[in-house]
Amino acid sequence: MTIKATLAATAMLAALAGCAQMTALTGVGQETAATDTVPQEPEFFENAYVAKDAGRYDLPAVPEDQIPVAYRRQIVPYTTTEVPGTLVIDPTHAVLYFVLEGGRAIRYGISVGRDGFGWSGIAKVSRKGSWPTWTPPSEMIDRQPSLEKWRGGMPGGPENPLGARAIYLTVNGIDYGWRVHGTPEWRTIGKRASSGCFRMIQQDVLDLYERVQVDARVVVLTADGETPTTLTMPPPAPKPAAKPKAKPAPVAETAAAGVVETKPLADTAANTTVPDVAETTDTPDPAPAEPATETPSEPEPAPEAAPVQPDAQAAPESPAATDEPAQTEDPSSETPPSVYITPLR
Repeated sequence: MTIKATLAATAMLAALAGCAQMTALTGVGQETAATDTVPQEPEFFENAYVAKDAGRYDLPAVPEDQIPVAYRRQIVPYTTTEVPGTLVIDPTHAVLYFVLEGGRAIRYGISVGRDGFGWSGIAKVSRKGSWPTWTPPSEMIDRQPSLEKWRGGMPGGPENPLGARAIYLTVNGIDYGWRVHGTPEWRTIGKRASSGCFRMIQQDVLDLYERVQVDARVVVLTADGETPTTLTMPPPAPKPAAKPKAKPAPVAETAAAGVVETKPLADTAANTTVPDVAETTDTPDPAPAEPATETPSEPEPAPEAAPVQPDAQAAPESPAATDEPAQTEDPSSETPPSVYITPLR
């Protein structure tokens, strides 16, 4: 072998050694000019969804064969102007990218906000939490009254909607309640299911949690896949209509004027029962009873009998004209009190 051939072989071995070292550091090979035209195959992670120790609790395994291939954790070619360490979220295709060096990214499947809860904008990671407490906002409790018991916060655990890890997002320093978090409902990945957060398989959020840094840039793309220039938020949820208060109807519409029947005392002596009097209307005072007369036993003219005053207990007076009508509720005025998931494209 000539000296020239020996030098060429040595240079080739050195290049191969450098490629192997880059693979050990990043998990992918160094890109060359040929990779710009030849599609690269995605690189999947082995044993990505086996049972894991997540600190306070263990995570059960997720059957990988039941996760669509597009939503399994994998390293893919990704051209972007964003710096490594940035999160790029594509709600239209339900995937999240963690940008790497060399034109690649780790892609995770996610679940995104259902219709009416989507948003786009530039955010940042404000903090991270392990087995975080979940506190539903008041608007969510209004929509789902069964969540009232968690108004003060639901402790972290396997059933907590935030899962094993949560990455908290803010926009211009404002926390709108949006998170990237794990979920025990892994079958919702790839679907519209949340109220604006981005759900991940528990094993995937553990992986991302260790990679992303606080203050990292987060880009939530528009529906057209473009980098947003402004924050686009979902419209505010309508407030439930208040029940109208029942008002008492006017007296004239609920009852007719009552009538008190009066009879001479001679007719009522044997029966002391007093006729009922209406309680919700105004009535005139009863006229005094006709005075009774006695038949004389002798031909002498009998003195006139003094008018007998009606007994105060015989007939109750009707209510005074200033009494208020009884308060009655009109039942007809009562108004009865007033997660869906669809696959993405």
